Amino acid sequence: MWEESKENVTPLRTGLTTGACATACAVACAEYLLGAKQYNCVSITLPKKVKGLVKQVAFQLTGFQRLSEHCVRFQVIKDAGDDPDVTHGATVFVELTLLTMADDRQINFKAAKGVGTVTREGLSLAVGEPAINPVPRQMLTQHLSEIRDKYHYEGGFEVAVGVENGEAIAQKTMNPRLGIIGGLSILGTTGIVRPFSCAAWVASIYQGIDVAKANGINHIAATTGNSSEIAIKDHYQLSDVALIEMGDFAGAVLKHLKKAPIDKLSICGGFGKITKLANGHLNLNSRESSIDFTHMADLAKQLGANDDLQQAILSANTSIEVLTLCQKNNLDLAQLVCKQALAKAKSIVPASVRVEVWVINRKGQFVGSAFDE
Repeated sequence: MWEESKENVTPLRTGLTTGACATACAVACAEYLLGAKQYNCVSITLPKKVKGLVKQVAFQLTGFQRLSEHCVRFQVIKDAGDDPDVTHGATVFVELTLLTMADDRQINFKAAKGVGTVTREGLSLAVGEPAINPVPRQMLTQHLSEIRDKYHYEGGFEVAVGVENGEAIAQKTMNPRLGIIGGLSILGTTGIVRPFSCAAWVASIYQGIDVAKANGINHIAATTGNSSEIAIKDHYQLSDVALIEMGDFAGAVLKHLKKAPIDKLSICGGFGKITKLANGHLNLNSRESSIDFTHMADLAKQLGANDDLQQAILSANTSIEVLTLCQKNNLDLAQLVCKQALAKAKSIVPASVRVEVWVINRKGQFVGSAFDE
């Protein structure tokens, strides 16, 4: 399970995706097999030009193994920069095999050890396919095709992508719920990991909603953390497929429901996170939005808080301290926060989607809720 995000005000480094890592390994393999060149470092071209970022990146190779006359393995260590990515430091490898049969110019993809296989409908890949996403496939295909032309090679390639210890690492991701069994997904749309953009997390949110919908689930719950997930799951007896690990990315859930609407959405989170949504923020990470004590004091005033209580709220250290102050004064601040968060969510999702918002305290107990009227 995942933790709530923390404050971090230091400059952050970008990183590289598993798709980019796999492409670098495949380039090294092809150069060895077709050009008899064993590189310690290779460069690849990123799939999209991203403003402010380089178009080409270099990878230091960390391992080589000749598996047969027509098959070799190269590996790299993934560097996710300062992004809280579970695959940071993981060993990504490719075992590349030449397909030398006449007229066979195909590029076939396989899941090596540590990469999962798709077992549920609703993903961008068909059931039974290795979990190597479309853009990494495009990157691999482009680079291998260029090397094939460079050496006038008329055959094809079998590309087996793996991640050492990937099956264990995958248990820390949403893959098991998405029906990706046996390991990790090979991801990336730009080749670059932006710190705390958590593109992989957002992509998993989209996939989670799509998989739920494709499997006939019409009520999903989006939660900010482990405690909120347990609370809402137990309340409704929801299956794991119906649970969306939203984290800080409320906007990703709400906006994707425009494309993939379902009947009912339950949003559940800690009080501080939901106050941010109530205040109009869609990214609840502390780098993007802060607890607004003035906003909470204004809400308390609407509930009848006197000047002393309003000042105490403005001087509070945490959102939970504010909640406790209001509870002692019989003011249902959590309920009003839920109502405002509900209004924000309803302003984004289609009118056909019924929305409700729940707030929990630090003990995982419900302390507020709001529902569509």
